[in-house]
Amino acid sequence: MDLELKQQQFNLAMERYERNRFYKIFGKCIAFSNVTLQIFLLLALLPFSIGWPRQIIALLLAFLVTDFINGLVHLYMDHNDSYETWAGPLIANFHLHHRTPKYQDHNLLAVYFVETGSKIWLVFYLGLVACLSPLFPPNSVLLFTLVYIGVLSSVAEVSHYLCHNSRSPVVDFLARLRILLSKKQHSLHHREDNISYTFLNGLTDPLVNIIARKYFTGYKNGTDLHFAKYRGGQARE
Repeated sequence: MDLELKQQQFNLAMERYERNRFYKIFGKCIAFSNVTLQIFLLLALLPFSIGWPRQIIALLLAFLVTDFINGLVHLYMDHNDSYETWAGPLIANFHLHHRTPKYQDHNLLAVYFVETGSKIWLVFYLGLVACLSPLFPPNSVLLFTLVYIGVLSSVAEVSHYLCHNSRSPVVDFLARLRILLSKKQHSLHHREDNISYTFLNGLTDPLVNIIARKYFTGYKNGTDLHFAKYRGGQARE
């Protein structure tokens, strides 16, 4: 589609985002729903025990799957240019993260809550897990894994924030252990094109990169050009 038209659509979408309080209230409602469902599911697991070996297995599985799923969502959103839909303002605002090398400093709990508000898909995921949880045996590794995926999907936002903002040696150490996202690895996403989409720990980047090369064209000559004439505020973070 014509680049000038897409730039106009982007600017109009951002104007809607900035003028219409609905989008900010909607984000807070999504954040509240996600965090509430996460707490509910974690509390529901408390009475049950699967033992430390199986807990470790559930956490490791969730650690990998969360990185992969959130990487795929990031991949899709970086190529989404449906600015004229009801979600267009949210999509346009999401794209602004590519022009912001450093975000505003916030308390990590605030980051966890606010950035969880961008994860509309997570509400449906957590709601589905909550509805299906009575069907699982109480000592199910799969159920624990599914709940941990829901929680770690919000932790991924904190990992991404720390990757951009933190200079803490502890954070750097955790990144070297691949518990958090590596700054060196994530910088490829901003310097190059169609690469390094994952943002919890980056362990599944090679797989997501294969999918990106096969099915997507990249953002440098796509959606990144759509906000080139936008002169408003900074990214959502």
